[in-house]
Amino acid sequence: MPQRFLKPFGQGGESFTALTEGLQEALWQLGGVPHTHRTDRLSAAYRNLTAEDDEAAGYAAFCRHYGMTPTRNNAGVAHENGSVEAAHGHLKAALRDALDLRGSRDFPDIPTYQAFLQDTVARKNARRRKALEVELPELKPLPRHRTTDFSTTTVTVTRSGTISVRKVLYTVPSRLVGCRLKVHLYDDRLLCWLGTTQVLTLARKHPKGKLRDRVVDYRHLAASLVRKPQAFRRSVFRDELFPRPAFRRAWEVLDEQLDDRQACRVYVGLLHLAATGACEAALAEHLDAVLDRGGLPDLEGARTAVAPPQPAAVPLITVAPPDLAGYDRLLRPATATPDPEPA
Repeated sequence: MPQRFLKPFGQGGESFTALTEGLQEALWQLGGVPHTHRTDRLSAAYRNLTAEDDEAAGYAAFCRHYGMTPTRNNAGVAHENGSVEAAHGHLKAALRDALDLRGSRDFPDIPTYQAFLQDTVARKNARRRKALEVELPELKPLPRHRTTDFSTTTVTVTRSGTISVRKVLYTVPSRLVGCRLKVHLYDDRLLCWLGTTQVLTLARKHPKGKLRDRVVDYRHLAASLVRKPQAFRRSVFRDELFPRPAFRRAWEVLDEQLDDRQACRVYVGLLHLAATGACEAALAEHLDAVLDRGGLPDLEGARTAVAPPQPAAVPLITVAPPDLAGYDRLLRPATATPDPEPA
């Protein structure tokens, strides 16, 4: 039964993290643990890698934590999991129907799409609630806490401020150059730790096929570029250093109308302003406005345009010093009061 509550495999396909994240969430939604967990001959559960990243050992430890016995079908007889595969087929059909009723397969971002999936799965599961209640008494109780549902690897930040994880190159802040980071790999994110301190969270990207890929964040490179602006022109990351179309337009105009050194200096300054001022959207609007009227982007003008509003004048408050004589009176012994004379 828990397989029907599994969320679809993550962005990286049938990965170890997608399997364990989905299965763990399913068990806690279910409120119990089945005696066995059945898969096909899934490489995410049975693939042996290096000693540092042994997913087979991780899956076995996951099942031990929940007290489940892992099982798999025999080689070449995939029909042994027919009941589970049929349920997956019905889920895919339900998702197609829900997308048709929605009228569009376009989603603004991944969280919106995931919310759509969760709503569709929840409605399908609601129809199985009575059948599930029959099986609930046979489930074992959940353990006291969850367990690891991520892979780990260790990387060293290169001189260019990058790390390489699973065939993907990521930029990181220049302050981490030379550091050795331990990375927790989740299906959708990477958590980077320096010792016992989490120093960075990166959105994870999954390469397609055997091709390598990269994730470049201009905020990580702006500080080093502003010290050497000319490096921007020949940077291998230059195409990723245009966070919005307005920035690319600005660079093309600057490169056309200014000499090489000045064009790089102004554009890198704009990029640094967007990174340090957290004003990427406002700066893009300003650049579009300047370019639309035929102007030339200017760093000082951009800084003035996106500068935060000045705070209101702070009223002058005068606080009178306390009268210290009051403390003297508190410390002075009180005069004894004589007892009243008897009547």
